[in-house]
Amino acid sequence: MLETTAAASDPPILFLLHFLGGSAREWDGVAGAIGAAARAVPIDLPGFGDAAATGGYDVASMADHVAAAVRAAAPHRWAIAGHSMGAKVAAALARCAEDGEAGLEGLVGVITLAGSPPSPEPMAESRRESMMGWLSGPEEERRRRAEAYAEANAVSLTPAARALVVADVLRAAPEAWKAWLRAGSREDWSDRVGILRTPALILAGEKDEDLGPDAQRALMAPHFAQSRLSVLPGAKHLLPLEAPEAVARQIAAFLSNPPPAIPAEYLALLRSGHTAARLREALLERAAPDDPDYLPGVLDAAGLGTLRALMARVLPQPGPGRIDVAARIERNVADGAGDGWRHDASPPDAEALRAALRTLDALSGNEGHFVGLSESAQDALLTRIAAGGGGQGAPGLLDASRMKLWFGEICAAAARLYVSHPATLARMGYGGVAAGGDGLPKGGFTRVGIGGVDAWEPVTPLESMP
Repeated sequence: MLETTAAASDPPILFLLHFLGGSAREWDGVAGAIGAAARAVPIDLPGFGDAAATGGYDVASMADHVAAAVRAAAPHRWAIAGHSMGAKVAAALARCAEDGEAGLEGLVGVITLAGSPPSPEPMAESRRESMMGWLSGPEEERRRRAEAYAEANAVSLTPAARALVVADVLRAAPEAWKAWLRAGSREDWSDRVGILRTPALILAGEKDEDLGPDAQRALMAPHFAQSRLSVLPGAKHLLPLEAPEAVARQIAAFLSNPPPAIPAEYLALLRSGHTAARLREALLERAAPDDPDYLPGVLDAAGLGTLRALMARVLPQPGPGRIDVAARIERNVADGAGDGWRHDASPPDAEALRAALRTLDALSGNEGHFVGLSESAQDALLTRIAAGGGGQGAPGLLDASRMKLWFGEICAAAARLYVSHPATLARMGYGGVAAGGDGLPKGGFTRVGIGGVDAWEPVTPLESMP
């Protein structure tokens, strides 16, 4: 059944899963700061929080517990965020959703925070054995251990956040605590989860020793075809409590502008023996979600804003799933990863980019800001530049002829970036990426006549193209 326009545009429901010993309450700060990007629904996992009396402590049972909450909410669109222990559960549930389980349709994003990976969680066995008995013994001893747990897993907590962690650890069911340490964290879901096509945001604390950036890069990111790792500076493991505003900002940006979707059939083609490994790696890297907090390398923030406004006119991308073409162009210029040539009348790429954007603002009238013009006025100015009639002779700016050359180059760069994204290739039904894998003989095309289509080729009806 097709969604109505209103349902498709509604913000998703965001189900939030907590860490070992935590509860739904850890998400209060994030839920309060996330705004209109999502409707937050924190969930207590079995054995913790208000579900301390609920049984079922293995990963599959916890995923079933969350699936029941998703089905009860019956969302048109939903996302799942899992912190530490909750991330492993989130990955298992995402696999169920992608496998088409009833009532789990509409998954649009997965967010992991200091996530326990689908594979067995890395943890020193001596520490694992020590933690097994933390919820046993006299109350004073249990409280001391809970306080030490809060202290060890955060760089800085407010007194209220620290008190919340301690209280939640103490009200957890000891059996659930032990079950996770003894079995749940050791469960190997890596083959079952496989590679998920749902876009993912992977958050890690800079100071997290066990489940920090390196562990997320090695153990979590390979399970997503489209993922972006974002490191929160100065934070450790309890991210929703240490940095709720930063976490909310990252999640809101991710859900508000998800990357373009790559159909499952096209992802399967990219991962088949028809596609060379190096090409597959490059295409999946292009599919990674853009960083909403991208810091430019050769432009200042205002210059990047002007470039984004320019790209919105040069390459409009209606609806959700937009590629931040401007940031990708800026990064390529900063990294020296251009096409390797320029017109002899043009300055070097970085200098040309800065000068052209200053010129664009200078040509925009009394206010001197291209972003402040109406879309029709922006289009009229760009049409004039493309015809060779827009430029400035002042120092640090480009004259009309050099501005025309630069505009042609920036349009070509935008087109290359957009068309080379695998979501665009999929929409075009382009099968050239699968011209042969790494082995011999090459598994390329066999039907090369007019109208000939191999059985494995993607085919996109023309009427489905925008």
